Amino acid sequence: MASGPLQGRFLAAIAMMKKPQYILEVGTFTGYATLCLAEGLAADGQITTIEVNAELAYISNKYFKKSPWSSQIKPVVGDALDLLAALDDGIDMVFIDAKKRDYIKYYDLIIDKVKSGGLILADNILWDGKVLDASPDRTTQSIKEFNSYVAKDLRVHNVIFPLRDGVNIMVKR
Repeated sequence: MASGPLQGRFLAAIAMMKKPQYILEVGTFTGYATLCLAEGLAADGQITTIEVNAELAYISNKYFKKSPWSSQIKPVVGDALDLLAALDDGIDMVFIDAKKRDYIKYYDLIIDKVKSGGLILADNILWDGKVLDASPDRTTQSIKEFNSYVAKDLRVHNVIFPLRDGVNIMVKR
């Protein structure tokens, strides 16, 4: 379930190229991806990471406090669907890696908050190759719908990068 080392280096590299002032992460899990993204933050940048599971947030917070970016990481515990609408505009980069069935809802709640030229990355887009199944399960169907939804959205340019389980990279126009 966690981003692996290759994906971690990929996330860090993307963030380093972008040097974002403000990153939003939807789905923290162990915090590994958070720390990788934080490597590329602007010197005074911030990353807000949302995790629904308080027990997992406890684990990730231990690592955040030990990191060189501890003052730049703002962990939030709660349901992203309840929290995203209250976030400020001006997001430079988003990493979505939470409940797959809600990807379209997350996207709709954040797209207008992302700056023009900002990045949105969605993880697990290939879902272990199941997106090619003719009769997909409910989660796979949700991911297929998300990919199609984004591909038709003229507000972004997107490409699916086949790294690990697939990352959909979107650039807001």
